[in-house]
Formats: sequence, structure tokens, C-alpha cells
Amino acid sequence: MTAMREHQKYFAVIDAAGELMPKFIPVNNTRTRDMALVATGHERVLRARLSDAKFFYNADIQISIEERVARLKNVLFQAKLGSMYAKIKRIGGLAEFLVEATHGDARLKTDLVRAARQCKSDLVSQVVVEFPKLQGVMGRVYATVAGENREVAAAIEEHYRPTRSGGALPGTITGSLLSIADKMDSICGCFSVGLVPTGAADPYALRRQGIGIIQIMLSNDFSFSLRSLIKFGIEQFDDKVEGSEAGVTEQIYAFLQRRIAGLLVEEGFSKDVVAAVTSVSVDHIPNVWKRVQAFEKLKGAANFEPLAIAFKRVANIMKKSGQAAGDRVDPRLFEDAAEKDLFNAVSKVKQQVDTSLTTGSFDTALIKIASLRGAVDEFFDEVLVMADDEKIRNNRLALLGSIAGLFGLFADSTKIST
Repeated sequence: MTAMREHQKYFAVIDAAGELMPKFIPVNNTRTRDMALVATGHERVLRARLSDAKFFYNADIQISIEERVARLKNVLFQAKLGSMYAKIKRIGGLAEFLVEATHGDARLKTDLVRAARQCKSDLVSQVVVEFPKLQGVMGRVYATVAGENREVAAAIEEHYRPTRSGGALPGTITGSLLSIADKMDSICGCFSVGLVPTGAADPYALRRQGIGIIQIMLSNDFSFSLRSLIKFGIEQFDDKVEGSEAGVTEQIYAFLQRRIAGLLVEEGFSKDVVAAVTSVSVDHIPNVWKRVQAFEKLKGAANFEPLAIAFKRVANIMKKSGQAAGDRVDPRLFEDAAEKDLFNAVSKVKQQVDTSLTTGSFDTALIKIASLRGAVDEFFDEVLVMADDEKIRNNRLALLGSIAGLFGLFADSTKIST
């Protein structure tokens, strides 16, 4: 009954469109003497187009959505990547992955899977073939007429968003996740077969789609792993992947990393802060913005420059030594009080940082790390890091490595301008 009412509503709008649109604006590229004649001509054209739309709509609703879905087997998505039917199956797989990643409930999963299966079906409808800009819109209309709930129908329209720079984002969680799944499938597919955007060309609009994914994740505070999502997307292409799956995953991750950095700079954050933060990790997108904001705030402090110099020194020593952060520190090998003081300070701060990060207090965590500056300066004043005794030297490097590891949770200190 609901489906019938929806059909009647859309039918009435199309049937009476001439009466419902008494005013419209035409654009001419020539001067005219008789405006009444011109208006009559435009009315005739518009009435004919609306009549066509009514005819196509009536024909479309005679065909079930499942039949249109089946027809997608004959619609090419991309020569190397197969049909649109194959694409919606992959989108469905990504959709289920995203439900798990966002800890969605059974209702969300059901809606998302149904929307994923239908999201491209209107591409073979007569209305969309004749009026391509209505893709998604007609998908929502046909899904509603077929009896789908509002969430599913809205997601079908919303999954194309944003359609342009600065355009509206999906307004529902279902639409947001479906949009991410669709865009990630396109990016993973194109990169898998070597269709990577160049400086001069991006025929599949992968940059725009990448930015769309980032904006949707940011606006919804989706903090699932970006790298895991990419990896899953690549795995769905199986034998189509040219090269190693791990290599393509890193290539896409770097591609999105550059998009994230660009968005942050456009928002007005310092280029050096953006470079320092994004070079460490962009795996959890909302956290990238929080880290940049926290670091930008710290950079505005009066004593930031000597702090940055101290941590840069730590990073440079670790880099030159070739020793990675994370080695265990043995307090029994300490020879100087400054070593013990720094070790105790780092141990205390690490606990505080862990607590702050658990609650998402990035500002607090970074301030705690910054509080190590005094102990670091004293250590460098009193202790020779590169001692002759190998065990003593490596233990001191491990101590510096623990500091570098803490700072490395936020940014690469060597990229900060001082």
C-alpha cells in the first residue's frame, strides 16, 4: 500500500509538472524581439521533456529492481575491472567490512547490504539513460516505490556524494558508509590495474573520490583503520592486481596521505606541522586532525623553539646511530644521576600519555611529552651518549629511543621548522 502511494505521488508530480512549474528561467545566446514567442517555444520544449520523463518513469516502474540489478552484468565499469554487477558485489563486501569496523548493529548491516546491491541499478533505467544527472535520485525514487525503507532509499542517492568540491556529504550513516565503500572500490580497482592519476590526468576522478572518503570519515568521526580498509579493498580484486597487494596498498595509502595533507594546509594549518604529523601516520583520520590541532597549539607557545630543538636532537642522534626506538632500557647500567632522572621522568610521562590517548586528550598528552624538555636538556649536559662501552652506549640510545617513541606518536620532530 505504501509503495502504491509513493508511485502515485511521483506520477502526480510528473503528470502535473506543467502546472506545478508556472515559472522557469531560460537562457538564450541571441537577442529576441518577441519574448512571448520565445516563452511559448521554451514551454513547448519543457512540456515535451516532462512528457518523455513521465513515459520513461512509467516504463521503469514496470521492471523490478532485481531485474535491473541483473542487467548491470551487461554494463561495463572498466575494461580491466569488469561489469557494474561485479562492482556492486565488491561494494557489498566492503559495506559488510565497514559495519564491523564501525561496530554497527544488525539493522545497519541489513540496510547497508540492501542499499549496496541496488545502488547502481538505476543506471539501466530509461529515465537515467535519458537524464544522466538523475542517477542516484531515481535510484532513491525507485527503491521507495518498491517498498524499501527510508534509510536504504536515502543511502542509494547519497552514496554519490560529495559530487563536487565543497559539495554536500551524505546525511545518513548508511549513506556515508556506502559512499566510502563505492569510492574505495573505485580507487583500489584503478590502482590495482595501473590506472594511477598523474599530474595531467585523473580520468576516473580518483582524487575527488579520495577527498570525499576523507571528508566523510572526518565528519562522522569514523576512526577505523584506513590501511585495513584499503587492504580489504585490494584483496577483493584478487588476480586482477598488477604487482603485490602490499605494494598497491602502500601506494593508495600514500595517495590518500597526500590528500589529507592538502586538506589540512587548505584549512590553514602550518605546512611543517602538517608534514610532521602526516608523515607519522594517517591511519585514523579524525585523530590526524586532533594531532595537528594539538601540535599547532603547542607550536604557538613561547618556549616551543627550544623544545623542538631538544626533540630534534634526540631524533637526529637516533637516526645517525641506526638504532630503532623500542629497545629495552636497563636501569642497572646507569652511571649518571641524569640518566636515572630522565628514565623516571619518561616512565611517568608514558603512563600519563597512555591515559590521555585512551580518552582522546591529545592536547594533554602532548603537553606531558613537552614536560620532558628539562630532563632531556640535563641529560645532554651531563651525559655522553656515545660512550666507549658498547652496553652503556646502547642503553643510553635506548633511553633516547623511548623519548623518540613517545614524540613519534604525534609527529616527526625533524620536519618541524625552528
